[in-house]
Amino acid sequence: MAKERPNDNPRSPQEIQDRIWELAEKIDICMFTTWDGEQQRSRPLSARVRRDEHAVHFLVDAGGGKNAEIERFPAVSCAWADNGDYKYVLMSGEARLTNDREKIAALWTDFDKAWWDDATDPTIRLLTLTPEAGELWDSPGKAVALVKMAVAAVTGSAPQMGDNAKVRL
Repeated sequence: MAKERPNDNPRSPQEIQDRIWELAEKIDICMFTTWDGEQQRSRPLSARVRRDEHAVHFLVDAGGGKNAEIERFPAVSCAWADNGDYKYVLMSGEARLTNDREKIAALWTDFDKAWWDDATDPTIRLLTLTPEAGELWDSPGKAVALVKMAVAAVTGSAPQMGDNAKVRL
């Protein structure tokens, strides 16, 4: 039988929101999940997290299968994972695809040259997530987590592994 864990999160909703945005920006690569009408599909994408715009931007190819999925089913989710420190973030909301050339140029980095020659490539599209909800799993780090699990195994109590909280974004 599962052990009960306390559900008291000492952080305020604002602190949780701040941490979600901070970790998403720090981790960068997320699993971007869409729905095709029958099943979910996830793929790794590099996120341009812009809290001041209340947006997460992605540069994607015009021919990607995800584009048609987003047109039909704009509700998506993005999950970021820092497995080394046991920190995880989820954002969900509405996505839209545009051909905003000015924004594409502003978001362009040298890393994008792996996919396109330059920011003027006509096949680049801007995919923007407007987050509505977020969830955070924030542990004190791998070493502390391992100690807490060992103590829990010896004492028979459930380990307090860190914060988990859901908020509106």
